[in-house]
Parts: sequence; C-alpha cells; structure tokens
Amino acid sequence: MNFESPSNSPGLRGWGGLFNWTMSYRLDSDVFVPYGALRAARAQGPGRLVPPRKTKLVAWVISHWNEEHARVRYYRQLQKYLPVDVYGAQGLALKEGGVVGTVSEYKFYLAFENSQHTDYITEKLWRNAFEAGAVPVVLGPRRANYELFVPPDSFIHVDDFSSPRKLAVYLKFLDRNPQSYRRYFAWREKYDVHIASFWDEHYCRVCEALQAAGDHQVKTVQNLASWFES
Repeated sequence: MNFESPSNSPGLRGWGGLFNWTMSYRLDSDVFVPYGALRAARAQGPGRLVPPRKTKLVAWVISHWNEEHARVRYYRQLQKYLPVDVYGAQGLALKEGGVVGTVSEYKFYLAFENSQHTDYITEKLWRNAFEAGAVPVVLGPRRANYELFVPPDSFIHVDDFSSPRKLAVYLKFLDRNPQSYRRYFAWREKYDVHIASFWDEHYCRVCEALQAAGDHQVKTVQNLASWFES
C-alpha cells in the first residue's frame, strides 16, 4: 500500500517478489483507492447549481517548498502576471476553517502536485479545490489523465496554455466574465465530491477485494518498481 508518488517512494527496487497485491491511487492497482472521486448526486438538476460567491482571486496552500519542483518554478513565473495568495510554511497562516475555509473565499486554487506521475491526483484537487468550491488550476499528469476521473470542464490545466502569462490572462478574463466562470461549475448539477477516508475506507476496500477474489487471484508482483514508476 502506497499513496505517495514515485518521486517520494525511494527503495522500491528492493521489494520485488514480496507482495501479492498492490493498493494505491494508481488506476491499475489490484485495489484502487483514489484520493477522491465524483459520485452521482442523489438529486440532480439545475437547482443544485448555486455558484459560490467569491471575494478573492487565486490561492495556493503549500507545506513543502522546494525551488526545484515544477510547481514552484511555475508559480514564480505566474506571479509576475497575476497576484497569488500563498498559504502555508512560506506564506500566510490559514484561517480557523483550515484549508477549505480559507480557499472557499477564492475563485481559483492552484492544485499543483509535488511531482507529476500517472494518476497522481491528490487532495489538492478533491479537497482543497472542489470541496472548497474553487476552480482548480492543475499541474500534475497530463489533461487526458485528469479526464479519466473528472469532467473536462471542471478544471483548468496549465498545459492548455503556452505560457504562465497566457494562463494569467485567461484567469483575469474569467474573473471579469461571470457567465464564463460559472461554466466550470456545471458538473455539480450531476455529481457530488467524495473525499477518501484514511484509513478505514482502505481496510474495507481490501476486505471486499479479498472476498470477491477468493482463491482465484494468486500472484506475486515481481518488479514493484518498474510498475509503480511507469
């Protein structure tokens, strides 16, 4: 079981031939448990869609600051063209409501992952942005990977723009055009956000998988590193 990215999982090459099953955020894990998911809403329709009122523009919460990370390098360029309120170890203190309460005042949230890998989409998207009612601006795996899990019009990907300057121009455009901004909330007419509950949900998933498999899925993961790092 591992929910860190390959960049933060050293030593995997020493674990070949030991484990039978894998459980992680990877879609091709034996037991797939993502950080979050969208689930069909019990009551659907336009009446569910009430775009939140926002008074601020862009927020970012970061606890581990590393100038070599792609997310910090991108932020350094973006801030030249757009004001970003940074919270965490290198910035402002979170309000009493924590991350969700703080970000809920903002139109956009920088859901920048600490490293870019297949299916590595963490609470930065699910909790920090979606649960807080902010439109996520994502930096992580490619857009097509995000679209396996969320609608294409629910987020803004940095790869959609040739430069941070052009992204800044687009966010300013959305800030001035409420109708265009509200389109990023259309998916909420059909879906609710589910945040994974660590760790009881994971235990239940393993039990369900074992009961479903019985004695029919006996295997050993011979090269754990090559799979997880792919």
